[in-house]
Amino acid sequence: MNQDKSLDSDDMNQSQEDMPKKFSLWHEIKGIFYILLLVGIVQSFIVKPFYIPSESMMPTLLNGDRLVVSKYPYGWSYASPIFHFLPFFHGRLFGHMPKRGDVVIVVPRGQKSDYIKRVIGLPGDTLSVENGILIINGKPVKRRMMSPAMIPIDQNMPCENNGYLAMEQVTGQDGRRYCKMPRIEETLPNGVRYETLDLGYIPQADDYGPVTIPEGYVFLMGDNRDQSADSRFPLEEHGLGGPVPIESLGGRAEFITFSLDGSAKIWNPLSWFKSFRSGRSGLNLHPTEAKP
Repeated sequence: MNQDKSLDSDDMNQSQEDMPKKFSLWHEIKGIFYILLLVGIVQSFIVKPFYIPSESMMPTLLNGDRLVVSKYPYGWSYASPIFHFLPFFHGRLFGHMPKRGDVVIVVPRGQKSDYIKRVIGLPGDTLSVENGILIINGKPVKRRMMSPAMIPIDQNMPCENNGYLAMEQVTGQDGRRYCKMPRIEETLPNGVRYETLDLGYIPQADDYGPVTIPEGYVFLMGDNRDQSADSRFPLEEHGLGGPVPIESLGGRAEFITFSLDGSAKIWNPLSWFKSFRSGRSGLNLHPTEAKP
């Protein structure tokens, strides 16, 4: 008889263990918190996605491009966390100076948003722009005229002239509409090359300096030279206010994951796939070494 009661008790315990556990709101909240914490750590210290919202880095980057940005190449600073809640302070943990030509994200002084620009000048350089020609340490950088940039027109790239006569809407042989713009290849003193756009003479952008870059600072410019608020422009004009401290660099752009033309509608899933631009996924954003 006692043996039967023992068996019944064991069966009851086993059946209780097999019962599904009750929903715990606190348990779910903790789980979500740990996931968000992990995402925050990864995006603050290792890699983060980045969205291009403007035309300042054309033709290298287009409005609608999605990138991967690595956070560790230059070390970590106040600009590293994904939410810029820290005040500016000097110093970087495991800090490294960027290379000339790197595409970087930067936090302008007094702001919480990220810009993306190219490193042009390093500490000790004397830099100026004369009639649109970049001059580093008294020597104009090597320039080569290329065939015009032909960028497909879409909702993220409307090709609105805005007074820049060098922008022209043309129809390609494939029947698509393109934005045609003058394209120039620049080669920096360290031998890296990249493409820029030059839409015409704009005094505010094409005449600057000279300025000597202090120790611990870099000079940044956008590849779209006439439509980029960068180190040439004061903070009051949404520029970077001259050379920027390396502590303000938040990471290095690595490659494009995908690109959207702006036509997607949230309520229409079929439009999501049609909005992907072809040929941009996986593009490497490291500058190319010039041939000897």
